[in-house]
Amino acid sequence: MSRFARQVVVITGGASGIGEATARAIVEHGGSVVIADLQQERGAALVEELGAAAVFQRTDVTVEADIEAAVAAAVQSFGGITGMVNNAGIVGAVGSIMDTSAEAFDRTMAILSRAVFLGVKHAARAMKEKGGAIVSLSSTAGLIGGQGPHVYTMAKHAVVGLTRSAASELSQYGIRVNAVAPGGTVTPMIHALAEGDPERARAVIAEGSPLGFACMPEDIANAILYLLSAEARYVTGHTLAVDAGITTAGSAPPPFFSQDAEIILHGGQRTEDR
Repeated sequence: MSRFARQVVVITGGASGIGEATARAIVEHGGSVVIADLQQERGAALVEELGAAAVFQRTDVTVEADIEAAVAAAVQSFGGITGMVNNAGIVGAVGSIMDTSAEAFDRTMAILSRAVFLGVKHAARAMKEKGGAIVSLSSTAGLIGGQGPHVYTMAKHAVVGLTRSAASELSQYGIRVNAVAPGGTVTPMIHALAEGDPERARAVIAEGSPLGFACMPEDIANAILYLLSAEARYVTGHTLAVDAGITTAGSAPPPFFSQDAEIILHGGQRTEDR
């Protein structure tokens, strides 16, 4: 039996990047997907390629009725919903906190934080009777500072908090709620930061990776599929970092990893570690 047989997953931002990679993988493993995105041409092309296992639903994640409609499209097209991936995202407001406007703050939070809340809300309503799995996209910026712009960082921390809080309520309905926190990943959003050059984006991410190579959308999709699947049936309230260890070790091993074994005492006095 296919890994995702009889599974139906709604993916916001499903027409490109991590969302597209996730949609492809779910269909490849026997599931069905609703691609909920504003990118109508890209979404339609992807649905044509994936066939009857996919439908496109034009979705503005800042509009609650659109998210509710995306969930309803899963029920209407495939008879139900078993999974929700809150993936839609932008870089959002950038620059000094002293110069960031309230309007830029509100727009960024609407897409990166409020939309996740709405996705969890409406997916949970539809899954309440039979259970399911919800996965939201956080970021390394949701785990530590200095990994993204201020508002982005705030929003991604909020995703981690909501994941824990919603998991504590929804477990009684058999609904698992988890998050994935990617590090730098070669997606169209990152291409934009590299002046539209995918190869440059790949090179920059690889250079900053402790593992020495760039993370691709498929790497994040694999983590999402794990959290959606029965393999993670006992996992809820968890945020899975997929970042080559950036949140534990930074972009390069600290200098004390490369020194001869010794103990550094108070005042800088050194003694051999025997």
